[in-house]
Amino acid sequence: MFLIASAQNKPAYILYNAKGKKISYEKMIRELAKKDIALIGEFHNNPISHWMELEITKDCKQTRNLVLGAEMFEQDNQPALDMYLQGKLSAKGFDSSARLWKNYPTDYAPLVNFAKENNIAFAATNIPRKYAAMVSKSGFEALDTIPDVAKKWIAPLPISYDAELPGYKNMMTMMAGHGTVNMPKAQASKDATMAYFILKYFVPGSLFIHYNGNYHSENHEGIVWYLKNSRPELVIATVTTVSQKDIRKLLAENKQKADFIICVDEDMTNTY
Repeated sequence: MFLIASAQNKPAYILYNAKGKKISYEKMIRELAKKDIALIGEFHNNPISHWMELEITKDCKQTRNLVLGAEMFEQDNQPALDMYLQGKLSAKGFDSSARLWKNYPTDYAPLVNFAKENNIAFAATNIPRKYAAMVSKSGFEALDTIPDVAKKWIAPLPISYDAELPGYKNMMTMMAGHGTVNMPKAQASKDATMAYFILKYFVPGSLFIHYNGNYHSENHEGIVWYLKNSRPELVIATVTTVSQKDIRKLLAENKQKADFIICVDEDMTNTY
């Protein structure tokens, strides 16, 4: 009996609002369903992140028409993604036609298949990785040299950039002298491109749910900064994942990171 009670009182995660107050899953869903855009920031290898993405999507679908999008698909792979969603390409064909992440089968296929089963549009929002790599090496100017067809897969040039945003400044701090001033620019090329294609696929009256690494939307920066610069009238909500040894109280450092915070036990098993 003791073992059962202990398991019941040891949750894998707890939900908090930005101020660090515990909230119910149902309340979070009600709030998200009122928005134009919801950005869900994940730990790429965290099963709770992936499970919550799927559950949030399913439950928001109960009251809203949805459009989905994800960092995990690069914009030049949109045709392959569309063909798979339309049933014109098999799962094996999709795998060979698109640059899928190694954890796609376990972590992202459920989202794509939910979209396929429910006839929901799914946007491949990220910049092709080779162009982000060019920015990391040579700055935004490198994008001026790419073919015109490739420019359709990235945010319009020139890409706006604020080097003073805390998230980009923190990247330089975390790299502790091992990075260059172009590395945050590469991050910005991803953020700007994801924001651009979110807005391109956004349907007025629908809820756009976007899945991305938490760093791309935490503290309402990254993608959010670009969205607000382009469409300040849109109502945006953010969800992020954090990890703590003790999840019963949200640490001060994790407050305000997002509108809704999924606090996961740091001992949670990773998916890879």
